[in-house]
Amino acid sequence: MSTPDVRTLAPVLTEEAFARLRSLRHSDPASVHRILESRTRRPLVQGDGRLFIVAADHPARGALGVGSDPMAMANRYELLQRMALALSRPGVDGVLGTPDIIEDLALLGALEGKIAVGSMNRGGLRGAVFEMDDRYTGYDVDALAASRLDAAKLLVRINLKDAGTVRTLEETARAVTDAARARVPIMLEPFMSEWRDGRVVNDLSTEAVVTSVAIAAGLGASSAYSWLKLPVVAEMERVMEAATLPTLLLGGDSGESPDETFASWDNALRLPGVHGLVVGRTLLYPPDGDVVAAVDTAARLVHAGL
Repeated sequence: MSTPDVRTLAPVLTEEAFARLRSLRHSDPASVHRILESRTRRPLVQGDGRLFIVAADHPARGALGVGSDPMAMANRYELLQRMALALSRPGVDGVLGTPDIIEDLALLGALEGKIAVGSMNRGGLRGAVFEMDDRYTGYDVDALAASRLDAAKLLVRINLKDAGTVRTLEETARAVTDAARARVPIMLEPFMSEWRDGRVVNDLSTEAVVTSVAIAAGLGASSAYSWLKLPVVAEMERVMEAATLPTLLLGGDSGESPDETFASWDNALRLPGVHGLVVGRTLLYPPDGDVVAAVDTAARLVHAGL
């Protein structure tokens, strides 16, 4: 898969905008806090109650590949251009990212009136011997509140044959408790996972996803502000019967054709309790390179009025 140079994409961001971004990061780091503090926010839930969030927290876990290109997301300027292009489209409600991504987009003016979701645990680097150790190396709840972000997101990979999983669960429960106390919505992305041939593999069977939902929903001292972020799998109706928490669907990096992927999302979005999509690579790096068409198609699935 070939990825076009950032200059071949629609020029949502100019070279001057990138030059200003570099200058602010170099000579005025306090501008990050000022801009986040003054940016225009919106309620998490409004209008039709649906959310379409574009995700870009993969690089911080060393996951730069898309399809057959292992370094597709390596060019930060191209990624920001694609993110800004997606955020400019009707029906895109916001972005999910690590502090560097969120702050880049804020400095570029791309977060005005958008939902900003902060990614918390990125320590389980892809391909590492410690990949199952999902340490909290990104945002914490205090930082999310100080940056005036709108929600948090965390990964909950559960390996029943890895004793280290209990530490992940304990730290995750603490994050959920802290978020509830601060009244910050927090999205939990759970998987039943295992090592296979030196790789961490998530079990996407219906039973495994149902089990992961049951475990994740019970984490923390309160679930009042907990959301779920779940893959679309077979018998999705059974998955959605496993908890009452509001749910967003994740896109992943499936090998399905775009039409099959969109059809699976469309069907799942009709289920009670499903309130939208959180998708990254599938839309930012579509097989045909047409980011606008991919994003607009997904937006119409989420927001029927578009």
